[in-house]
Order: sequence, then C-alpha cells, then structure tokens
Amino acid sequence: MTSVWENLTVDAHDPARLARWWAEALGYQVVNERPNEVEIRQSADRLPGIVFVPVTEPKETKNRLHIDLRPSDQEAEVERLVDMGARHVDIGQGDVGWTVLADPEGNEFCVLRQRS
Repeated sequence: MTSVWENLTVDAHDPARLARWWAEALGYQVVNERPNEVEIRQSADRLPGIVFVPVTEPKETKNRLHIDLRPSDQEAEVERLVDMGARHVDIGQGDVGWTVLADPEGNEFCVLRQRS
C-alpha cells in the first residue's frame, strides 16, 4: 500500500494573502478558499496542492522543510520574486549555487541554478 501526496500545508498569519503570493510565484491558481484554509494548485485536478492555514504564533526559526524552485533563468527569477515581495535571507548557507529567499511571511525557499 502507498500514499498519494495531497498537499503541503503552510502556517500563515494571512493565509489568503500568502496563498495568492505563492500562486503568482508558481503560476498556480486558488482552487479552494474558506476562512480556515486557502488551497492553490497548478490546476484544480492536479496534485499536490499547497494549503495555507491561519495561525497566531510567529515564525521563530528556520524552516525544516522548504520549497526549491528551478527556473530557466535564476537571476531573472530572483529579481522577479524580490519585486513581488520576497527578500534575501542568510540561513548560514555560505557560498552556494542557489539563492535563499523568504516569502512575505518569512518562509525560506531556494531558487536553484538552471540545469546544465
């Protein structure tokens, strides 16, 4: 027996706002919006989704799970995401081939180099 990956769940102070930010960043769409959760997916019938749920406590440490993005042009994608409200963060990554950013609520994610 195996399982199907349904969703990644993200805690958020403003789930609707953060869901829309990630939908724009990924080219996804909002497929479900309720007061206690907002879900985005590539399309309504395609898994997995990302579900944003409300929390009141602040984010305190580096994420233990994060998203890696691999665009065709790393520099242009970093610029686009920063223009959308992401910010550069240092989590101790040192001199590496990827860029670490945080979304508007401080969740870290990586923008990788294009594949060779």
